[in-house]
Amino acid sequence: MNTAPLTLRGYLTDLDARAYRPVALTVAAGRIVALDALAADALPPDAPYLLPGFVDAHVHIESSLLTPAEFARLAVVHGTVGTVSDPHEIANVLGVAGVQFMLRDAARVPGFHFAFGAPSCVPATAFETAGATVTVADIETLFADPRIGYLAEMMNWPGVLFADPEVTAKIALAHRLGRPVDGHAPGLRGEQARQYAAAGISTDHECFTLDEALDKLAAGMQILIREGSAARNFDALHPLLGLPEAAGRVMLCSDDKHPDTLATGHLDDLVRRALALGYDEWTVLTAACRTPVRHYRLPVGQLRVGDSADFLVTDRPSATFRVRQTWLGGVLVAENGVSLLTPAPGEAAPNFFVAEPRGEADFRLAAPPGFSGEAATVRVIVTEDGQLVTGEEHHVLPVHGGAIEADPARDLLKIVVVNRYQPNAPVAVAFVRNIGLTQGAVASSVAHDSHNIVAVGVSDAALCRAVNLVIGAGGGLAATDGHTEDHLLPLPVAGLMSAADGYEVAAAYTRLDRFSKETLGSGLRAPFMTVSFLALLVIPALKLSDKGLFDGAAFRFADVVV
Repeated sequence: MNTAPLTLRGYLTDLDARAYRPVALTVAAGRIVALDALAADALPPDAPYLLPGFVDAHVHIESSLLTPAEFARLAVVHGTVGTVSDPHEIANVLGVAGVQFMLRDAARVPGFHFAFGAPSCVPATAFETAGATVTVADIETLFADPRIGYLAEMMNWPGVLFADPEVTAKIALAHRLGRPVDGHAPGLRGEQARQYAAAGISTDHECFTLDEALDKLAAGMQILIREGSAARNFDALHPLLGLPEAAGRVMLCSDDKHPDTLATGHLDDLVRRALALGYDEWTVLTAACRTPVRHYRLPVGQLRVGDSADFLVTDRPSATFRVRQTWLGGVLVAENGVSLLTPAPGEAAPNFFVAEPRGEADFRLAAPPGFSGEAATVRVIVTEDGQLVTGEEHHVLPVHGGAIEADPARDLLKIVVVNRYQPNAPVAVAFVRNIGLTQGAVASSVAHDSHNIVAVGVSDAALCRAVNLVIGAGGGLAATDGHTEDHLLPLPVAGLMSAADGYEVAAAYTRLDRFSKETLGSGLRAPFMTVSFLALLVIPALKLSDKGLFDGAAFRFADVVV
């Protein structure tokens, strides 16, 4: 940490006064020790602006495919100084030990403000196989660590509404210890939204329509505008930034962000987009810099004397502004698009991955007993680019040799989920539309929330090849044309993350992403991110777990064949 005093001159962003003030800001021993006013004409025309840092109000670090230390190394370039991080992805694989790994890895970059939560729903449902369980007692153990600041997203909204004893106990524990409780209730409206909020749940990041967000605001919740690699809700929700009733109750988040997009931008992109739409700059900056700090009581500096010296040096906030420098605890950690963070060496990668190679026959979907026709009507998961919610359609597919087959010509592909925690469990098989592959298959051990292996492909042979690439690596992302060309990004840390340099991981992911689009034919903006959510049962309407096709609206299994 720097101990010698350092003085910077520029326009201080005063969010309370809604004004920019010319100051000389002095830092010593990691804190702001003086903010001396300057004359209005004391600064040159190109003087920088001093802003509080950006805080991602809800993110799963694991979805960046990077460890926390590498995530921070990339994020600081874009002015991010802190995250409200839900580690429930690794908790679904490794339990409390996984959360503790995240804490240790985060400590490799002192100064970055990681606010980790205690995962509330591990496993997310009883309708899938996870690697671990996090109990009420486990959460109490986690809360004993001051680095665990809140109860992470309560996805079991039916359990909240119907007072499930374990759900109620977890929420009560958080309240007793003075911890905020994050929400997760996609599509919940009206009286149900009010009941959910009344249980003491204070935020929601799953709104995908403005009306839903308004219902939850009226119920007393704070709303997070999410723009990640797969779920993109900014266009629907940005009007909140212009509503008086939402003032001070809106935050910005990414939720799940892959490394290629993290390498090029983070919350700074959302700030620029909001300003380009004409929203009041003070409202936008409050959402990006202050509201999450206040809500989660984060020790992130707010440009006041005595605060930790966490701040940005930027151009005047506008639709084209850029982050020139990022400071954490008085240390310059990024400058002109280059990260200056150098994480300390990490530990050996923990994992839980016992799946064994599969054969093509494992991916065959037999027609129901007694079925003798040449075609069958099946339920099909329908994806929507930029959304986590899915639809359900019924389509007729060919039956050959007693097995129901995909029809790539109509973009009706086969989707499978393979249990990674047991060596030879049956493979769950169903069908999906709007992935767009015209050949080959893609597979991933990042499969929310239990992180079994999910794959989509045009044939059993291609699916088998892609899945076995992931199994052979002990976790990762894979794509294959089904014949000669294979691509693999190994993820040895819990089958979710790479311990490699973040920019190298981003480049490898970009190559994989490009192959899935240009060679395999997907038209999705983020094919791997979209596929990874097709096993997320708590998001309606139709998903696939390792145990079968699941109706997320009715919260029960559904038959593939209608």
